[in-house]
Amino acid sequence: MPKQLRVAAYAVCVRDAQMLLARWVAGDGTRRWTLPGGGMDHGEDPYDTVVREVDEETGYAVEPVALLGIDSQLRTHPRRMGGATDFHGLRIVYEARITGGDLRHETDGSTDMAAWYPLDEVPSLERVGLVDIGLGLWRERPALGRAARAGSDHGHGSLPRKMNTE
Repeated sequence: MPKQLRVAAYAVCVRDAQMLLARWVAGDGTRRWTLPGGGMDHGEDPYDTVVREVDEETGYAVEPVALLGIDSQLRTHPRRMGGATDFHGLRIVYEARITGGDLRHETDGSTDMAAWYPLDEVPSLERVGLVDIGLGLWRERPALGRAARAGSDHGHGSLPRKMNTE
């Protein structure tokens, strides 16, 4: 069975008790809300991936302020010509804050809308599991990380931007 690895980076953006989401359009036309983000290009740093993807899908410039976690999933996908693919998705989840831009919808991409939703309404949305994973990581982030961010400039810490190339 052919194998496929997809590495992607996503942002949990929460402000004023609202969460920023993008509506993903599946190949069959099904639409479900997801975290803004997407696949890494070869050689691209995950930090740069999440910044690029959030801009493409929502119109916002963001600054990743914390690495919340990494989600790993294995699935089997059917192939167009028959058979199946052993798929491994590695999803890097950041907390990010909006630094500029204006909300807009993506055109000619994998999402068709972007919107802010009150946190208490998120469970009632048609959504992918990644939304719950990201929200859970955001809610359960270590107290030490929150204290460190509170003591830094503008209440946010900074993350390293470059990959280890050693």
